[in-house]
Amino acid sequence: MTHLETLDSPDALKKLSIHDLKELSQEVRDRLIRVLSVTGGHLASNLGSVELSIALHYVFHSPDDAFIFDVSHQTYTHKLLTGRNDERFDKIRHSEGLNGFAHPKESPHDHFYAGHAGTALSLALGMARSRDLSFQKNHVIPVIGDATLTCGLSLEALNNVSRDLSRFILILNDNEMSISKNVGGITNILSRLLSNPTTSKLTRELEHLVSKIPVYGNSLAKKGMKLTESIKNIVSSAPFFEQFGFSYIGPIDGHDVKKLVAVLQAVKDLPMPVIIHTLTKKGQGVKRAERDPIAYHGVKPFDPKTCEFLPSTSKQATFPKIFGKHVVKMGEKNSRLALITPAMSLGSCLDPFHDKFPERFFDVGIAEGHAVTFAGGLCKTGKLNVVCSIYATFFQRALDNLFQDVCLQEIPVVFAVDRAGFSPGDGATHHGIYEISFLRAMPNMVICQPRDGHVLKELMESAFSWKQPTAIRYPNLPTVERNEEIKFRPLGKGEILAEGEDLLIIALGHQCNAALSLRDLLKEKGVCATVVDPVFIKPLDKELFGDLLLKHNRVVTIEEHSLKGGLGSEINEFVITHDFGQVEILNFGIPETFVDQGGYQELLSEIGLNPEKMLQRIMTHFSFHTYAEMP
Repeated sequence: MTHLETLDSPDALKKLSIHDLKELSQEVRDRLIRVLSVTGGHLASNLGSVELSIALHYVFHSPDDAFIFDVSHQTYTHKLLTGRNDERFDKIRHSEGLNGFAHPKESPHDHFYAGHAGTALSLALGMARSRDLSFQKNHVIPVIGDATLTCGLSLEALNNVSRDLSRFILILNDNEMSISKNVGGITNILSRLLSNPTTSKLTRELEHLVSKIPVYGNSLAKKGMKLTESIKNIVSSAPFFEQFGFSYIGPIDGHDVKKLVAVLQAVKDLPMPVIIHTLTKKGQGVKRAERDPIAYHGVKPFDPKTCEFLPSTSKQATFPKIFGKHVVKMGEKNSRLALITPAMSLGSCLDPFHDKFPERFFDVGIAEGHAVTFAGGLCKTGKLNVVCSIYATFFQRALDNLFQDVCLQEIPVVFAVDRAGFSPGDGATHHGIYEISFLRAMPNMVICQPRDGHVLKELMESAFSWKQPTAIRYPNLPTVERNEEIKFRPLGKGEILAEGEDLLIIALGHQCNAALSLRDLLKEKGVCATVVDPVFIKPLDKELFGDLLLKHNRVVTIEEHSLKGGLGSEINEFVITHDFGQVEILNFGIPETFVDQGGYQELLSEIGLNPEKMLQRIMTHFSFHTYAEMP
């Protein structure tokens, strides 16, 4: 039996020797590779944090000592060490399996739901202050990556750390990566910091020389802090953390478990906040992942022996791939086109644009608010056509920036809202199912969604002509492109996809496919439905829907978005505002609940958003069963 198989809690870990911990590290890596080769998930980051996670649990006492993992995609080892090394881990990121992020309902060792970068420091600081006010003595240990420091929220938290804060140990797990390579000035500070081992040596030598001065030497040495700090500022940026009140230790080899344990034991009871700077390698132990940590950040199934990715079963391109390919073509025709991303270049398929037009490509790091406001500034003069590509779940982080710096200014930035809809493997922190609700509230905002790759291209080509802030939202799903001419899309015009007299189905984006399948099922029951793709949620095609509602008094809306504030809400308000009093509406979408991880089709079935379950509700709700029984 392996060490890992014997561990049912962190307490059991403490009975192992340091040599055993090294063997355990390899066992954990083997377990990660076996499971993720089947389920997919965050491989490189978890391989890189094995020893650090083991050392933390070896020295501290979770859950009393609170580990707060930033983003928390690197918590797989933490889960294995805290009683979750069972069949749930074999199904991680799938239905009935573990969540891929920290999840308090799974275990008391997970203190917060996580998934977005930059929150750990603020959460940990709040927990530490609560602890002190309650006269408790436990440790609070936020674990952040170097990319965390590109988030403004992290710097705001640093600004509130006081020098008398004890039992607060910040772990900076530095692998020089977020998903893609880190960018920005903070990254340069860390690089200079870890590349200057001469700093502390020079300081010590200077103090030694000053102390040799007759009579006044010792006094001068003790009072020479300003001088030595000046020398440190010249040689490196080590004082960056010290100016925030931290005692800095490092950098330390994050894969040397013996050294990690020794350092953690030495600093655990210091009466001031401490930062331990560890250097780790993403993908540690798997050569392919070490060489290409970007590709192995979030993996699809792969061969566990060779770690080569298995061939894709889908021959269709996805919406993001079509967007990435077509925006390059637009850039070739339009030298005024500029593209912004908050560290999502790889996921949003923007690397080809960056490679071809580096001077017009801006990766601002994990800083969504800055990305949106920067887009407003870049677009203000009207000399550039600006596209800001951003995940739907991360767009929430820039709500005020969108209102103040784009919509209020009436600046026509085009937002490519990627991952709109379910993010099946990631769960509640990542689903892009809320942004229509706040986008609808913004005056002057255009919201549209293509049903396929061809319509996506048409919206991309047409958006700048509308001269308004625009959000084009699309999911990370396979779709068709259609080999047809790309036509101009007039603002606010929908399309009728099929006609019928008994029911009006209004379906948003890719859910048009489900609507057409639903129409076929209804037809078998004797119900003939009209299917409409609104294309635009805002502005709604008032002329089209006014005409359709005069002909249909039974209406169904379908969307992969929260029922609160989405397409259904827009249609409901339209019916009330324009006094279509005889119209009855049934809205299909995502109910007011937090949806966990699972397979895409499983999630749709769970909330009743597949054609078969929608058919049952429609037949019952509108009493359509009488149609099928008629001779």
